Amino acid sequence: MNKIKIPALIAIIAIAVAVLVSSAFVVDETEQVIITQFGKPIREPIATPGIHFKVPIVHKANFFDRRFLEWDGDPNQVPTKDKRFIWVDTYARWRIKDPLLFFQRLRDESGAQSRLDDILDGETRNAIAKHLLVEIVRTSNREPVLSEGLSEGEITTTLQNIKFGREKITREIIEAAASRTLELGIELLDLRLKRVNYVDEVQQKIFERMITERKRIADKFRSEGQGEASKILGSKEKDLKEIESGAYRTAQEIMGKADAEATAIYAGAYNKSQASRDFYRFLKTMETYGSTMSDKDWLILTTKGDFYKYLRSRSGK
Repeated sequence: MNKIKIPALIAIIAIAVAVLVSSAFVVDETEQVIITQFGKPIREPIATPGIHFKVPIVHKANFFDRRFLEWDGDPNQVPTKDKRFIWVDTYARWRIKDPLLFFQRLRDESGAQSRLDDILDGETRNAIAKHLLVEIVRTSNREPVLSEGLSEGEITTTLQNIKFGREKITREIIEAAASRTLELGIELLDLRLKRVNYVDEVQQKIFERMITERKRIADKFRSEGQGEASKILGSKEKDLKEIESGAYRTAQEIMGKADAEATAIYAGAYNKSQASRDFYRFLKTMETYGSTMSDKDWLILTTKGDFYKYLRSRSGK
């Protein structure tokens, strides 16, 4: 009899332990739980950390995250108010505020991500379609930095003042989407435009505009450089002519003084004696021979001329 009771007792204890284990569940600090019976919620959400109990088999514990969750949207091609097509990539942060409503409307995070795709992408598209491209690209009317080659007036005409800016547009998207997500038990915490890029056609036009602007600045620099080069060359020519003129004047003054001194020396030597005068005439005649004749010249001279006199004396006749 005792042998029969011991296995039965062990079986009862094992069943009791199994029932106890299957009925107990642990709620972590980062979790919240909805208890359902055959798919329908039967209790208020459990958010207190610790050990809790449920009816085995009949009841089911559905766990949901209490932390901030992320949503990362896909890049979408969106038209702006001024008919410019751009690629917009967004991301957001959200949390389950009402787990019971969340379970009733969406069941799980996968369903929540799908609904957020519809809501956030749609509100982003609506907000961007109501604003100009410059409002989406810029955040505020900051003071422009004077770029090299551009005047202050040119920058003023290039930069357009904005009324909203990216930050206000983002707030507008959050406000419009938050009311819709609350109906699903979701609190939308934040949304940001992760990236805004032009489509290929618009991007090409932007590049062409940038290239044209840079070419204009380059032409302006080139024109100013050519003007400065012409100015420098003109100044150089002027200085060169002044130097050459001064050098020529100095050279002429030196030559004049040298000629005067030579003339004075010749005159002094000429007036000293008859022999000096004869020697002077001889030197001048030799200079004349050297400057007027070459080894190929033929001269026809009279024997009585002064030019032939020294040649005749040289020959001894």
